[in-house]
Amino acid sequence: MSQPTNAAGQPQNDPKLPPREYTHPGLPEPENKDYAVIGKSKPKIDAREKVTGQARYTADLKFPNMLYGKILTSPYAHARILSIDTSEAEKLPGVKAVITHKDVPTLKYGISPARWDENIFCSETVKFVGDKVAAVACIDEETCYKALKAIKVDYEVLPAVLDPLHAMDEDAPQIHPEYPRNNNTEIHQDFGDVDAAFKQADYVRTDFFVGNRTYQAPLEPHTATSIWQDGKLTVYSSTQSPHYFQYYIAREFGLPMGDVRVIKTYVGGGFGGKLEPTGLEFAGAALSKITGRPVKMFYDRAEMFAHNRGRHRQYMKLTTGVDKEGMILGVHADFIMDGGAYTSLGIASAYYAGAMLTLTYEFDNYRFDMHRVYTNLPACGAQRGHGAPQPRYAFEAHLDNIAKDLGIDPIEIRLKNARRPNTVTPNDYVVNSCEMVACLEKARDVSGWRDKKGHLPPGRGIGIATGSFVSGAGYPIYRTDLPQASAMIKVGEDGTAATLYTGATDIGQGSDTILCQMAAEAMGYTYEQMKIVAADTETTPHDFGAYASRQTLMSGAAVKQAGEEVKTQLLETAGQMLDFPPEQLEVRLGKIFAKDNPDTILTTFEDVARTFFVRKGPLTGRGSYAPPKLGGKFKGAPVGTSPAYSFAAQVSEVEIDQETGEVAVLDVWDVHDCGQVINPALLHAQVHGALYMGMGEAIWEEVRFDKNGKIANPTLGEYRLPTALDMPRVHSSLVPSYEPAGPWGVKEVGEGATLPTMGCFRNAIFDAMGVSVNSLPLTPEKVWSALREKRKADGEEVWDPMTCECYLED
Repeated sequence: MSQPTNAAGQPQNDPKLPPREYTHPGLPEPENKDYAVIGKSKPKIDAREKVTGQARYTADLKFPNMLYGKILTSPYAHARILSIDTSEAEKLPGVKAVITHKDVPTLKYGISPARWDENIFCSETVKFVGDKVAAVACIDEETCYKALKAIKVDYEVLPAVLDPLHAMDEDAPQIHPEYPRNNNTEIHQDFGDVDAAFKQADYVRTDFFVGNRTYQAPLEPHTATSIWQDGKLTVYSSTQSPHYFQYYIAREFGLPMGDVRVIKTYVGGGFGGKLEPTGLEFAGAALSKITGRPVKMFYDRAEMFAHNRGRHRQYMKLTTGVDKEGMILGVHADFIMDGGAYTSLGIASAYYAGAMLTLTYEFDNYRFDMHRVYTNLPACGAQRGHGAPQPRYAFEAHLDNIAKDLGIDPIEIRLKNARRPNTVTPNDYVVNSCEMVACLEKARDVSGWRDKKGHLPPGRGIGIATGSFVSGAGYPIYRTDLPQASAMIKVGEDGTAATLYTGATDIGQGSDTILCQMAAEAMGYTYEQMKIVAADTETTPHDFGAYASRQTLMSGAAVKQAGEEVKTQLLETAGQMLDFPPEQLEVRLGKIFAKDNPDTILTTFEDVARTFFVRKGPLTGRGSYAPPKLGGKFKGAPVGTSPAYSFAAQVSEVEIDQETGEVAVLDVWDVHDCGQVINPALLHAQVHGALYMGMGEAIWEEVRFDKNGKIANPTLGEYRLPTALDMPRVHSSLVPSYEPAGPWGVKEVGEGATLPTMGCFRNAIFDAMGVSVNSLPLTPEKVWSALREKRKADGEEVWDPMTCECYLED
């Protein structure tokens, strides 16, 4: 009997057979792991500047004759602009320019070429509270606010779409006429035969879950300073991707890319919210061109929340069929996403939401249906983990429900279905390295699962969840002909320092440090002698920037190639100097020796570099990286493809206050498969940070709106973030892994560690109280209400906080 195939004609993964092997062409075998620089916890290269306050963020920059700019935004969720009168604002002392849609290009923009649907300023209708209407440039901030108040806008208020579940109703107001029934993105994917799998299944279960709208809340507000001079534009910006900013700003203003320079200064966090240009860059450029002076634009905290680009609210229906042993036979994911007023990165988020569900467990039959709808709320985009964390929460909760119904331990059902290495998902994602089984087994052991599950005191619970994420998107947002990353290394003329030039973007996660460690390892140099120039489109080579956990693998591959080119030239020159075959030489930490006699130092990196400079000029190396062709031929195939995927398992232990519903997370054990580790200290810091964000979204965080579509909690005082006092004990550990598609075997960790957290906490709460809370966040109110309903159903005495009385349910 022939093995069944999927839609692409590839053999499916039968759980009763050994996993189908997939050989990646041209991939190296694991290398010697006796590394000199990588694998070591080196201090961050920018640590001194940051802790001493010397680091200059975009808001710290000042230029001669600099003006300040602010944007006037809409007070209504949906309204027609009847007129704009700027005359009184223009008369105010200190006001240098006032602009509206009449003064700027009308070309629509966005970060996704599939849906360019945003303008610099609204011309006909505003589409959410906070939409851009006009802007001013003034001599100081105080005058800016006076000028904004002086602008008179006459609106005709229109009916608004605030409920995504009714956005596609036939009588719903239309937000973008070109997208009927507010349908921004529609996805229907079918792999295998889901209906047949459900008929074959011994048990089929359907569950509904809701994911919450959340915001990245980076510490640093968005800021941009634009200088338009002599026909060229320079923009200093708090950005995750200088290249994308350069491209989209040049496109909007009709400039050659070479006439737009984008410089990233220090960035105080992004988490996806600073990946695309904002009104600050576009309005600032227009104001600078008109005034001939530098213009600094900035958002305050409430304006950051309104600009948003945070996590989508998702409504998730999951149906899964299993056999009596708990093996997954088929899955149907049916989702609705609240996209807000514009597309942003929402198309990719929509695809990620379903595509990534196939990674941690092996099954052959999968159907994914998605509608991302427009609403008159702030636009959602890419927040740490893109669209994947909430569906992962839902599926992990769904799987725990199935395990309970079948009487199977939650870890055992995951081990039965866990993905193995060298397999292909039903939607054609090639998985090379995968230690999902090892992650689950180690998480079980280090957490004491066997002793705790079913044996904890009342109010205590333990939960498990898994996650997986891409190590860089297989395809960029545009220009698929470009390499994903490139790098250059220049060694100083005396060999005492080397500078790495890269377009990669450090937004606080430590990529500058990681890439310098990789450069030093590849060159045979020391980390302490490395310098870096990064993320300046005029002085550094192309790189797409910080998103989709791409830089360690992709930017790192380019850096490794550049470093190896330096090393090859260095050893060739050393061979000439020593009259020694260069192929028999090695360099490590700046010391050159014969491979068969490493204890005898023949010369040094510095001496050879000086000789090279005298003979040939600067010692440089160049490198670039383009991933292999990935993915199948179905619509949307590129989204979710990656050269490599990380895997993780998380266990959490919680304690619930039975009277208030308050959840205390006591301990979390995170076990990660992330390939070769470059800097262990930074890796574990990423795990802690990812857990912090996942914990906030799981229990407290939610962007809320009043009945008119205005954000009700747009400050850090009202938007509940966890504090250090809320953090549990975190136990971060790894399993050995080598990824053949990554330099030195690396994979990602920064976003993947977020994915298991929400489901992990939910499942621990489920274990503790025996009832499910199926909507995020898992607030004390929701937990208390669920406990109350359970007690009433059990005929227990229930306390009513409204009357402060107890009663028995009839």
